[in-house]
Amino acid sequence: MTSELAIPFEIKVQLKKKKYGIAGQQGAVQICSWTKKALKKEAVCYKNKFYGIDTHRCAEVTPLAMLCSQNCIFCWRPMEFMKFKEPSREEVDPPEKLIESLLKERKKLLSGFKGNEAVDEALLKEAQHPTHWAISLSGEPTLYPRLAEMIKLLKEKYGAETVFVVSNGMHPERFREMYELRNAMPSQIYISIDAPTKELFKKINRSVYEDGWERLHKTLEILSKLPVRKVARLTLIKGLNDSPHHMKDFADLFVKGNFDFIEIKAYMWLGYSRRRLKMENMPTHEEVREYARKLLHYLPHHKFEDEVKMSRIVLIKNQHSPFPTLLRERSPSLAGIPYDKA
Repeated sequence: MTSELAIPFEIKVQLKKKKYGIAGQQGAVQICSWTKKALKKEAVCYKNKFYGIDTHRCAEVTPLAMLCSQNCIFCWRPMEFMKFKEPSREEVDPPEKLIESLLKERKKLLSGFKGNEAVDEALLKEAQHPTHWAISLSGEPTLYPRLAEMIKLLKEKYGAETVFVVSNGMHPERFREMYELRNAMPSQIYISIDAPTKELFKKINRSVYEDGWERLHKTLEILSKLPVRKVARLTLIKGLNDSPHHMKDFADLFVKGNFDFIEIKAYMWLGYSRRRLKMENMPTHEEVREYARKLLHYLPHHKFEDEVKMSRIVLIKNQHSPFPTLLRERSPSLAGIPYDKA
């Protein structure tokens, strides 16, 4: 990998202070706050409730920690430090090398929980071997040109039972590559849809591409035909994208992508987003639920499926979807741990 693509030393220092493990020259892993809660039997994340994911066995990773093709105003990440570049296959870490490094760094981070009396030893032992991979964390994973190969390896060699890819939809060709490479489709693809119109897209998502809005639509066209679970993620920002006048515009986008599920989640005033937005831009859970209820008027084939108040999130399901809500049965190891404890 060229030095041009590698994370600068001063940024690495900042990331490590925030408890990131740096894998290779551009990858990263972090132990999510929900994983920490699960290890202490305090709470599990909404993905456990919605989809059956084992919170304590989730590897939250990114192949490109400081590289993104959007500069979303609600993002808690420090995109102000990110220099955009489209990497080539020759510049990035090979998938197997990257995965091995991610696993090594994750184990280092988990080792810090040993000896903590609040941590359940059996859960910590299970956590050493991740069964779920969330390819998101920081940066845009579909900028990684070998993503399809990475997913295939995770499934075939590293025992991944489920793989989620979270994307901004700016790189439609990556989803076609996943489909064309045998056994390289993730378990679930998330697409962030946070703006109902081109005007608001430019204001909220701030793509590095002039044709960002058109790229998003191309992604929706491709995904609508793929045999994979698709989730639209709408980050609701009070006073910015929550107008009832735009509900039909949002509904049209969700239908175009043929999404199986829609997650409507409150914007949270965290990290670097506090420099761009105000605390007042955070909707309450009740406001998120009410927005979802009204949105359903424009989605006659969808229904309210679930919610987690602590995370201020509501799940809507397409009743024509061929996929069940649960990807897998919930682990008995996490039985009895609440969803809504702070």
